[in-house]
Amino acid sequence: MAHLGSGRRRRLAVPVGLALTASLAFLPSVAASAAPLGNTADATTAAKPDTTGPKLSYVANLNTYATVTAAQKAIERAGGTVVTSYEQIGVVVAHSQNPDFAKQLRAQRGLFVSVGATRTAPLSPVQTTEEGTTQTLSEADAAKSAAEAATGEEPLEPNQWDLRAIKADQAHKINDGSQDVTVGVIDTGVDDTHPDLAPNFSASQSANCVGGVADTSEGAWRPYADGSDHGTHVAGTIAAARNGVGISGVAPGVKVAGIKVSEPGTSLFYTEAVVCGFMFAAEKGIEVTNNSYYVDPWLYNCKSDDDQKALVEALSRATKYAERKGVLHVASAGNSNHDLAADSILDDSSPNDTTPVPRTIDPKVCLDMPTQLPGVVTVSATGDKGFKSYYSSYGLGVVDVAAPGGDKYQVPGTPDANGRVLSTVPGGGYGYKQGTSMAGPHVAGVAALLKSAHPYATPSQLQAMLKGQATKVACPEKVYDNTGALIDATTCNSKWGQTGYYGYGVVDALKAVN
Repeated sequence: MAHLGSGRRRRLAVPVGLALTASLAFLPSVAASAAPLGNTADATTAAKPDTTGPKLSYVANLNTYATVTAAQKAIERAGGTVVTSYEQIGVVVAHSQNPDFAKQLRAQRGLFVSVGATRTAPLSPVQTTEEGTTQTLSEADAAKSAAEAATGEEPLEPNQWDLRAIKADQAHKINDGSQDVTVGVIDTGVDDTHPDLAPNFSASQSANCVGGVADTSEGAWRPYADGSDHGTHVAGTIAAARNGVGISGVAPGVKVAGIKVSEPGTSLFYTEAVVCGFMFAAEKGIEVTNNSYYVDPWLYNCKSDDDQKALVEALSRATKYAERKGVLHVASAGNSNHDLAADSILDDSSPNDTTPVPRTIDPKVCLDMPTQLPGVVTVSATGDKGFKSYYSSYGLGVVDVAAPGGDKYQVPGTPDANGRVLSTVPGGGYGYKQGTSMAGPHVAGVAALLKSAHPYATPSQLQAMLKGQATKVACPEKVYDNTGALIDATTCNSKWGQTGYYGYGVVDALKAVN
């Protein structure tokens, strides 16, 4: 995922190198409802709202019988401006400088289920840094790989231990996947000009969702000029073409789309952008989304907090709507080495857009978004030796499946002796990364192969096949820690045919095409 370094996962990759545009969208008119709408006092008698506070972004989740029109009026009376609305799920995105904006809207219970700020910092670019950089493939290693490539393999495929780990190399001899299937990469943007991505890129299903409004203008989905290579790396793992150039994706015959949700100059993914990403994918006929990030600024969103509760509600509505439209969501478990099934977790990194305040949370109440939402496939990471990657979060009954994410301590032999995952980076190059961010796209690729073989399968059926076909892996005796030392794997539990480290097992691309 994203949020890397220090055990974190921005874009859920451990080593990664990464002015909000508040454009207004047309708010659809909705017929008035006869149901009571709570406090709707006439604007002429209402006190003028305070607008001296910092400008923040909010999501307002409507009650079942409330209308967008009524919600817009309430938002304006409270000193807010509507950015966009999603009638399909009853979510409105708004901006306001009224410090009591959310409180005033929450009081109107006939209109709103929940209202919350999507951030703790004002609407402006926030600079962040991440530990580590992408390791660029050297010319010498590229030449060594090409010399070892067998007939039918891509030039850099010998370096892709990860494909062999899930039998994707064998699957390619049977089926590369269908161009009727598209995987949407909700991330930092995708460089569609890369020679390994251009053949499979779907511009008509790509957009920039930063700020909450989809921008589909040419190239809007590409990474910022000074931005992250994360989304491009993820896209290559999923669907790099088998065209005699570079690497191969897990599903090299399917399409890939880029849905950019990270803000300029940052690696922050806010709720309004992610909701836009899910809704865009749903309306554009995308079959699978890959989500290698967590939604900022909270590593865990606690439903006991009014603001965080609203973020969970908005994201839950968006993912459920997309699922009903036929979209399967795959998400990375995170790079914090946290047990997501534990009784408590120390979260010392939230909020990450201002000053973090350490807190102990219950992961059953405080959720990692979107990976812990119902219906989302949660993925842990493994290395070349098959152990859980030292950084990967885990959890019995939380992790669904595992896949290669790379591990610098689990190093393969020839040709390059690099335990990370090799994939595409902007500018036509290739580089290595490790993280649950890299594990997720392997699962998204296998899901795309399954969808290609079973075009009428629902998201829940695809998820059942992913689990049922996974290669069972028992809890290991040893596991690497963050120093590279082998320690007893006392944190791995097993039950119900699952383990906390691997869920139902490591995904199998070969079974997906048979």
